[in-house]
Amino acid sequence: MGTKKELLPKQADELVNVLKARFEKNKNRHSDIDWTKVQAKLEANPEKLWSLHNMEKTAGEPDVIDFDAKMGEYVFYDCSLESPKGRRSLCYDREALEARKEYKPADSVIDMATAIGIELLNEEHYRALQKLGNFDTKTSSWLKTPDDIRKLGGAVFGDYRYGTVFIYHNSAESYYAARGFRGLLKV
Repeated sequence: MGTKKELLPKQADELVNVLKARFEKNKNRHSDIDWTKVQAKLEANPEKLWSLHNMEKTAGEPDVIDFDAKMGEYVFYDCSLESPKGRRSLCYDREALEARKEYKPADSVIDMATAIGIELLNEEHYRALQKLGNFDTKTSSWLKTPDDIRKLGGAVFGDYRYGTVFIYHNSAESYYAARGFRGLLKV
């Protein structure tokens, strides 16, 4: 893999097999979606497959959760039970990372999501995900933060406790070993 965002054929085949197995195991997430159509879209979009590979590599366990008929796109979310292990201990964005005087994390949520080629889940997406199962029962996930909150130095995150989805806030500079982020990708 050079500078092109494309997998080697063997990597692509392996990933498609992993995604297909997850798709078949979790029919409740996409009962009206046909895998052969999803696979055709994936094979026609190598850059999207590259992004899914990176979602998988960071333990996001991406799966199809919707089809946007208007746009003609399948929507993948990170569906790991807990916040993806390979995307934890990150502050919210570059501004927050640079503002830290000491104990800086390795990266920021926004920079990593951009590098992977995915969108950060917002509150609406997160609540939709939680209707598919109980996610983040021991961890939490940073969410796309509204500009007015971010301008004041904050960022929002979500988790699932006591049978309820909680959306809360923290300083954008903060980071925790049990907080990562979830993304989505449209193919």
